[in-house]
Amino acid sequence: MGALSPTHLIIILIVALLILGPGKLPETGAALGKAMRELRRSMADEPAAASPDAAGSPSASSAVADATTVSSEPSVQER
Repeated sequence: MGALSPTHLIIILIVALLILGPGKLPETGAALGKAMRELRRSMADEPAAASPDAAGSPSASSAVADATTVSSEPSVQER
């Protein structure tokens, strides 16, 4: 199993054209390109966030987890 040949890519494009139609295909391609750019950007930013300097500070994911944790106990104001 090697890489995709040009014949494979043409077949994929024809199937996508049949499924999506000529009107939706450019919109779908643009959305896919935008998603890929966002993925690359986030992957490039990830090593910078995992640097040893940031090890002492709480991570963003733990801060989000703390902010979204729902407590079943009533708060002080509710008592």
